[in-house]
Amino acid sequence: MQELSQRTSQFTDSVIRRMTRVSMKYDAINLSQGFPDFDPPAEITDRLAEVAHTGPHQYAITWGAPNFRAALAAKQGPRMGLDIDPETQIVVTCGSTEAMMCSVMTVTNPGDRIVIFSPFYENYGADTILCGAEPTYVELHAPTFTFDEAELEAACAIPGTKALILCNPSNPCGHVFSRAELETIAKMAEKYDLWAITDEVYEHIVYAPHEHVYFASLPGMEQRTLSCSSLSKTYSMTGWRLGYVIAPADVIDRARKVHDFLTVGAAAPLMEAAVAGLTLPQSYYDELTALYTHKRDLFCNGLRDLGFDFIEPQGAYYVMADVSGLGYEDDYDCAVDLCRKVGVGTVPGSCFFNAPENRFVRFHFAKSDEVLKAALDRLDGWREKMAR
Repeated sequence: MQELSQRTSQFTDSVIRRMTRVSMKYDAINLSQGFPDFDPPAEITDRLAEVAHTGPHQYAITWGAPNFRAALAAKQGPRMGLDIDPETQIVVTCGSTEAMMCSVMTVTNPGDRIVIFSPFYENYGADTILCGAEPTYVELHAPTFTFDEAELEAACAIPGTKALILCNPSNPCGHVFSRAELETIAKMAEKYDLWAITDEVYEHIVYAPHEHVYFASLPGMEQRTLSCSSLSKTYSMTGWRLGYVIAPADVIDRARKVHDFLTVGAAAPLMEAAVAGLTLPQSYYDELTALYTHKRDLFCNGLRDLGFDFIEPQGAYYVMADVSGLGYEDDYDCAVDLCRKVGVGTVPGSCFFNAPENRFVRFHFAKSDEVLKAALDRLDGWREKMAR
């Protein structure tokens, strides 16, 4: 028999999603895979009930239903400070996962290099490898998770480097890149003629005094940025798989071809229903920020009371907790034991880092208050439970 693809042997299955299965095995509270346990806004689900009877039920236009793209442009344009043409500058994808893969395939050739900040969402490395490109990692230094400008420039200057991936706010570490940091990255993108592929899926989950700055809004960056996001986290609808790429028209023309042959198109009835979310007033986003600020404070204060050493996030809904004191050589074993002995599911931090790193596990707090309090109750006495 012919051997299987070599490129697919270079990474494992998703450790995040594997930990959901481990949590289910041990009946642990799943604070690993980052999906909310509460429903989308009623405006969206009510509209979905209508669409179930009236349609559409057949293929939409490959790159997204016109009314969905129009609503998305109307929502994102003012926030990004851009005049977005829904007819030429948007492709709707099956989640931000496809948006990122579509973007990488659009701008890179096999053998090109892509700069990725580490820690990173595990899909970025796999996307790069699947496209035949090579990753170059730049460390975000704990505990502040900021980068060194000289290290970034050294990575960008490597011959064959064509793009960089920026997750802001960052999954897993919750860092919100300041305007000054983004301007430094923009300077490097300009100097070394790099495409910027941004994952901004947590754009509306940012904690005061931090503010989200869209990379494409910086001077000179609109023409070299592919802005990726989705509705998953903003509207608590991760299962709907509605994402998008916003970029200049010539870039989107190419990205639409890639998308067409990857998935054909996003689900027509879900796009129709989701328009009701895209047209919600600003008060919805203010309430979302308040909701997650409350959950962050509830969970982080609980971890602090229980003696955890952790890094309080500036954005997104994850907490990186230091469990190195437990003495595990392999943080995956530690995460499994947290499920088995304590009853709380986490993600071993090593899957997010390029360099060897096993100090951290990642919790998420996109859960009801009752679930978060139950998880904290189970974590009470966590050191003693883990020592058994």
